[in-house]
Amino acid sequence: MTAQENYERWLNSPNLDPTLKEELKEMDEKAITDAFYTTIEFGTAGMRGLMGAGTNRINIHTIRKATAGFAEYIKENGEDAMKRGIAIGYDNRHLSREFAFDSANVLVKYGITSYVFESLRPTPELSFAVRHLNCFGGIMITASHNPREYNGYKLYDEKGCQLIPSLADQVIAKVNAIEDELSVSADVDEEEKKLITVIGEGVDRVYYDNVKSIQLNPDVPKENIKIVFSPEHGTANVPVRTILKDCGYCVIPVLEQCDPNPDFANTPTPNPEQPGAYELALEYAKKEDADIILVCDPDADRMGVGAKHNGEYVVLTGNQSGSVLIEYILSQLTEKGLMPENPVMFNTVVTSDLGEKLASKYGVETEKTLTGFKFIGDKVAKYEVNHAKNYVFGYEESYGSLIKPFVRDKDAPQACLMLAEAASYYKAQGKTLVDVLEDCYKELGYYSETQTSTTLEGQAGAARIQEIMSSLRKDRLNEIAGKKVVAWQDFQTQEEGKGEEVKPLEGFPVSNVLKYFLEDGSWVAVRPSGTEPKVKVYYCVRGDSHEEAEEKGKAYQDVMVKLMA
Repeated sequence: MTAQENYERWLNSPNLDPTLKEELKEMDEKAITDAFYTTIEFGTAGMRGLMGAGTNRINIHTIRKATAGFAEYIKENGEDAMKRGIAIGYDNRHLSREFAFDSANVLVKYGITSYVFESLRPTPELSFAVRHLNCFGGIMITASHNPREYNGYKLYDEKGCQLIPSLADQVIAKVNAIEDELSVSADVDEEEKKLITVIGEGVDRVYYDNVKSIQLNPDVPKENIKIVFSPEHGTANVPVRTILKDCGYCVIPVLEQCDPNPDFANTPTPNPEQPGAYELALEYAKKEDADIILVCDPDADRMGVGAKHNGEYVVLTGNQSGSVLIEYILSQLTEKGLMPENPVMFNTVVTSDLGEKLASKYGVETEKTLTGFKFIGDKVAKYEVNHAKNYVFGYEESYGSLIKPFVRDKDAPQACLMLAEAASYYKAQGKTLVDVLEDCYKELGYYSETQTSTTLEGQAGAARIQEIMSSLRKDRLNEIAGKKVVAWQDFQTQEEGKGEEVKPLEGFPVSNVLKYFLEDGSWVAVRPSGTEPKVKVYYCVRGDSHEEAEEKGKAYQDVMVKLMA
């Protein structure tokens, strides 16, 4: 079916949501093509996209179709799965609450129990609720750190982990089998409504208590440390402030960014990966002479941190904050005799090498996964069953980490509490978090860990992204900025090479990622984003000084940006 035919099918359907019909009438030819040329797909973090009318947009009908497919999958797993039911959470975005309760209605039409949070909650709390309530799975309505025009839909398994590809493929097959998304009904009667339970404070209390249990030095001096905190209008506001206050920390909230405004009115961006997310928090920090800044994304799975150092505020990258957490957690576990046998840390194939070197220093093995915390969560669950290794930490370069695995996803409230504790601990020693990071560099080498991205929107953009990746595979890079490529990995063809030798790449699912290892110990990786219309390039550059690492990194960036153009 062409985009125009799909458009007319929607426009003429009696089941179409009236507000979407008005939007359809305003579309020009390009808008019709972009909204209907394809069906919105599941990526690294579920289904995410622009909100609006169309099969390639997030709206009430594409959400219903996804939920109906998920319901068919649940039914296929038997009556026990249906009875255990699904926990549903949502963030502050436009229509998130409506999508959440509508999803519950679709599920109960299939006879499936639903537990829906009364109001917005963090993604990690949804992951926690799945296991706490012994549900068969979960749904989280969120677009995480994306701009206000986006929303999304994440699915969780019974372990509280986002669906890994083998499970997601089963759900996607069920979703794709639904030919007409406009025919999926969410009209329920009073008897069906009895299958829906609204949840809230009871789950909150248990989740908060679990977060507070991660403390390694609960008696660390707290009276001399000030923390500026921003939830960026999102779900972290209540849990993070409550948890930090309960643990005795002085928290100064960025009040303008505490209301759950779906337009993110008082922040240039809700994404901690971007400098704009810190602008107002930095103003607060300078006024209050704060020690650290903590910033969470809207669904509270990602967290950024800034630290006062030599009179200035330094905002750390996700790789850097992850390294600080590794150094603090592993040093304290070792010092207190709490390091378990066969300890393991997880990160991804695009995460900096520094964290692995720090883990190795403390006798901790590092296992790498593809991008997407679901792969880390899945490994955690498997090791809890076979006890072959014991989890001590997991993180991604994209500002997400998990300290204790009572959650199976990135958990910003946990990260906020642990970084507050680390800042307090090191301040008592006359150190800042930046000092700790510098000590790591001096011991293990200086790293410049950066990322560039090229945005390519719409149908033409999607085709260009495919063209870029295809071209890189056809004409494999032999050098970057004068440095020889000594090895490479292709996670889509499942091959890796070193010199003339090419062999199978084992241990990873298929994924559209290319990684190049350079003769100077640096590496560059390329992948299309699973959540936005972008091609991302990751750089991990090692040098004997900050200046050398940054100079080499800039040269690599210049080459790769030109290749993406």
